[in-house]
Amino acid sequence: MTQELSLPSPRGTLKQKLQKGDFIVAPGIYEMISAKVADQMGFHALYMTGYGVSASHLGLPDAGLAGYTDMQGRARTIANGITSPLIADADTGFGGLINIRHTVRGYEEAGVQAIQLEDQESPKKCGHTPNRRVVSQADAVKRIDVAVAARRSSDTLIIARTDARTGLGLSEAIERGKLFAKAGADIIFVESPESIDEFKRIGEELQGTGAWLIANMVPTGRSPELSAKQLKELGFALAIWPGAVMAVAAAATKNAMRYLADHGTTAGSPVPMIDMKELHELVGFPDVWEFEKKYVETT
Repeated sequence: MTQELSLPSPRGTLKQKLQKGDFIVAPGIYEMISAKVADQMGFHALYMTGYGVSASHLGLPDAGLAGYTDMQGRARTIANGITSPLIADADTGFGGLINIRHTVRGYEEAGVQAIQLEDQESPKKCGHTPNRRVVSQADAVKRIDVAVAARRSSDTLIIARTDARTGLGLSEAIERGKLFAKAGADIIFVESPESIDEFKRIGEELQGTGAWLIANMVPTGRSPELSAKQLKELGFALAIWPGAVMAVAAAATKNAMRYLADHGTTAGSPVPMIDMKELHELVGFPDVWEFEKKYVETT
């Protein structure tokens, strides 16, 4: 018998929070500065965005170019450096069915509490870009069958995402959601609804499946941005904001660099910044200094 894997849960598991009825607002994070800042804000969970990891780690678009090693390694680093439950993008599982099993177990071992898998053909693309294609219903369901069987902790949640809405229509996407729930997915993710009415229909038709519903909020993307209150009223249990930090950080970086290039100094820059004391605290220098007081002779 395989021993159940125990997931770390300093603030309680994501599953416990969902069972309690808490609506989960999960901001997108992609490296340790964003992760540590978000971890201090009291969110119920954080979301490791594949778009953000591909962009920050490789400098490449979210088009299936980041592999298992890239994503699992980043997930491990983030999960070990935060106290909030981590939801993580796992694309299509990085290969065939045996790769999906390997991915689920690797993400679990890294400390991820909810693993997002999708039904796109490879190479996959960001859900708010054109030309996405999905595999057949049967193949999509088989992916979820494998993922559900692969997990070793009852606290690990499988998020089944379908990208069928854009190419095949909302009815097909909802049908896939029902099949995913029947296969044992814990959370259903219909990507890129294009109106409030579509979100409403998803909630009405999938609430009775026994799975929780997740929404993806991408300002200026294919979907309207709804508030947590609106989404909860429509039957959703959690939502991710993958670009909330990344887009702001990119804008701030661009403006700060422009000011430095133009003025040859950061003095007087209108771009907000934290001071070195706060930055030292954020990255953990106080722990280093306490260690040195106890064990290292200093002059």
